[in-house]
Amino acid sequence: MANIKSAKKRAITNEKSRLRNKAIKTNLKTAQKEFDQAILSNDVEKAQEACKVASKKFDMAASKGIIHKNAADRKKAQLAKKVNALG
Repeated sequence: MANIKSAKKRAITNEKSRLRNKAIKTNLKTAQKEFDQAILSNDVEKAQEACKVASKKFDMAASKGIIHKNAADRKKAQLAKKVNALG
């Protein structure tokens, strides 16, 4: 553990942000899994709704710097491609 006061504060801040980032990443994975289940069930309407929700979550994560903007855009494009292939 750090001895300097500012380093102690920084360690606490880092831990808070690590937990927040972990929660958001978990939320992203959950949204992607829900989308994948909708695709597997061949339900176009449900897949479109899941795509919309997942895209919003990817954008939010990218805006907070949790994932890179290009990575978020790539994931969103992959989701849209799967929805369009469904029909």
